[in-house]
Amino acid sequence: MLTSAVSEEVIQSRQNPRVQALARLRDRAERDARRLFLVEGFRELTRALERAVKVEEVYFCPSMFRGSEAAELVTRARAAGIPCCELGVSAFEKVSGREGPDGLLGVAHTWDCSLERLALSAAPLLLVAESVEKPGNLGALLRTADSAGCDALIICDPITDAFNPNVVRSSQGALFSVPVAVCSSAEVVAWMQAKGIRSLATSPAATKTFWEVDCRGPSALLLGSEKDGLSDFLLGAAAEKISIPQAGLSDSLNVSMAAGIVLFEAVRQRRQ
Repeated sequence: MLTSAVSEEVIQSRQNPRVQALARLRDRAERDARRLFLVEGFRELTRALERAVKVEEVYFCPSMFRGSEAAELVTRARAAGIPCCELGVSAFEKVSGREGPDGLLGVAHTWDCSLERLALSAAPLLLVAESVEKPGNLGALLRTADSAGCDALIICDPITDAFNPNVVRSSQGALFSVPVAVCSSAEVVAWMQAKGIRSLATSPAATKTFWEVDCRGPSALLLGSEKDGLSDFLLGAAAEKISIPQAGLSDSLNVSMAAGIVLFEAVRQRRQ
C-alpha cells in the first residue's frame, strides 16, 4: 500500500519516495512482487472504476487535464474513499508512460488469472494467445476479444504480462471487461479437452480456410507469437488447422487483425 489517507500535499519532486515507488511499477518484477499495476488515462481509469477494479490510489495533475470530466473523476474517486494525491508536472511526467499525458493515473490491485476462475457460457468462444511479445498487440487482442464478445482471453507461456502499462493502454480498458487467464500451453490444452472445447489453430500451411470451419459450438481460436506463430505443441493439439487466404507478398497478418477476422466469422455463424 503506497499510502493510507487522502493527502492535500502537492508532490513536485521527481525524487519523492512515492513518485519513485510509482515509477517502479513500470517494471514487471515490481508489479508481481507488490501485486499492483498502473492504470493511466481518463478512459482507462474510468473503465476500471466502472468495473469495480480495486483501485488503491489516484494521482492527478490538474494542469494536464483536458476537460472538466477529469476533475469530476477525481471527485468521484474521493467520494468512493480512494486516496487521491496531486502531483506537479515534473513528478507526473516521471511516473507517466505516455507522451502528452492527460494527468490521471491510478494504482490498482492485480487479480487471480487462473483458468479455474473462468466462468464460461454454454457455447464459449475463447481467444488463446501463445507467447505474444508486444504489449501493444496483447492490448489489441483484448479489444478484439471484447468486441467479439469472447468469454475470455487465455494467455499461454506469456512473454509480456497482462498488467503491463502498455497493455492497459492499448486495450483501452478492455482488460477490465474481458476475463483473462494465464497458464502454460500444456495446461490450456488439458483444460480445453476437459471442457469439450474445440481448438482452431491458425496456420499459413492449413488447407482449410477459416470460413469453412463450424465455429458455432464451444470453440477456441489459437494464435501464436508475432515472430514464430504457434508452437508445434499447440499446432499438434488443435482439432482443426485453418488459414486466412492472402493475395499479396506478405505471408502473415498482425496477430490482432488475424484474430478479428476469424472471431467475427465465428460471430457471424453464431448469429445465423
